[in-house]
Amino acid sequence: MLKFLGEIDLLPVLKRIGEAPLPPYIHNPNIGLDRYQTVYAMREGSVAAPTAGLHFDEDLIRKISQVGIRIARIILHIGLDTFRPIKKDSVEEHKIHSEYFEVSREAAEVINITKQEEGRIVAVGTTTVRALETAAKEDGVVSAQKGHTELYIVPGFKFQIVDAIITNFHLPRSSLLVMVSAFAGRDKILRAYEEAKKQGYRFFSFGDAMLIQ
Repeated sequence: MLKFLGEIDLLPVLKRIGEAPLPPYIHNPNIGLDRYQTVYAMREGSVAAPTAGLHFDEDLIRKISQVGIRIARIILHIGLDTFRPIKKDSVEEHKIHSEYFEVSREAAEVINITKQEEGRIVAVGTTTVRALETAAKEDGVVSAQKGHTELYIVPGFKFQIVDAIITNFHLPRSSLLVMVSAFAGRDKILRAYEEAKKQGYRFFSFGDAMLIQ
């Protein structure tokens, strides 16, 4: 129990004595906050890193821009409930967590122009997929907006914006695994996971990534 006497700015205190809320499958307590953070993070508020973004450094981002690929930056605040497994017999009965996101006018414009030019939208991470598909209108146009999304993507979902996903290999019985199965098909995803296991790929937050298209 905490008791506060008057107003206090907790953030400096938490930075000094607190620890990063790492996923439960990470057992090394000495992982620095700088390692569990994307190079393009701008604003505090997320309780976890959007881990697909950990594969990008400044040099890779520069090379991506140099070959003419547009980059749209959005705000994602990952929630702790990301790590909660599906315990229901049916995936449809699982209640998805709510996460805050912001899609700026500039980001929406980049995405919409790319779609108009028949380019491909490659989402980095499953949280990005949720944010963009939430911000999509019925006509397949992304609107600038901010708020919380409770979008739960299961097989049968019609993707309007995202054409490809860069993402890590997810935990079994997770909503993230359900999402990528909805995108690419369950059988294809399971075959990819079996191949990853045979080849010794690393799974989860600090693991390897795959491109699903």
